[in-house]
Amino acid sequence: MSVVERTAPAEGVALLTLNRPSSLNSMTGELVQSLHEHLRQVAVDPEVRVVVLTGAGRGFCAGLDLRGYGTAPHTEHLGRTQAGFAVQRHIASLIPALRSLPQPVIAAVNGPAAGGGFALVLGSDIRLAARSAKFNAAFIRIGLSACDIGTSWLLPRLVGAARAQELMLTGRVFDADEAYRIGLVVDLLDDDALLDAAIAKAHEIMRNSPFGVALTKEGMWGALESPALQNAIDMENRQQIMASATADHREALAAFAERRPPRYTNS
Repeated sequence: MSVVERTAPAEGVALLTLNRPSSLNSMTGELVQSLHEHLRQVAVDPEVRVVVLTGAGRGFCAGLDLRGYGTAPHTEHLGRTQAGFAVQRHIASLIPALRSLPQPVIAAVNGPAAGGGFALVLGSDIRLAARSAKFNAAFIRIGLSACDIGTSWLLPRLVGAARAQELMLTGRVFDADEAYRIGLVVDLLDDDALLDAAIAKAHEIMRNSPFGVALTKEGMWGALESPALQNAIDMENRQQIMASATADHREALAAFAERRPPRYTNS
């Protein structure tokens, strides 16, 4: 049994399912490495337009498996501190991996998302939640800092600094209704409707050209890090000129004029 399963529920959609349901899909070295490998494969797969990330069973991801993570790859020769640091980097590098993926990632949060699982939700591009979903920055509840796996950067930008400080300093569990109210998730759904809604959202995205979508994802993330408005505008200007030179741009214009769906070739 694979600890991360990849399926294709619809054309253009890769569904990545964290698959350790007996432990609420908690993170081990094997699961994290498998997710890294799947993301690398998806990134270069021309058939994949959108990624949906979810969990098997009744949970999304409960964070680090406290019964034992195992080791990061190629660390057998390292000392204890160095190996621990390698594990930390192994997990945390999932967030840049999600960000650098050219395809948008939709988190379909089907239950508890704590600690590292919470970070995976934050690192996704679109977040949908089942009514059973629960969230918390769990790290602080086990004697560590709540600043982990990109949470200190991502959470304030998604819900604002004041809310992020309270959620991170208390580490309290909050439910899907609150996540929707504060804007962490963009839609709240019955549990049995979650995956269908995620796939429908993927189809909405796929109405747009692959290159335009990839540029938009890259540009929005980049703008969050830009120190000034002009930096973002300079990037936008270049993106628009690049996109306007593509065959897909001409196809989109023709499809609009002819009132038909566009046929994109990513060229």
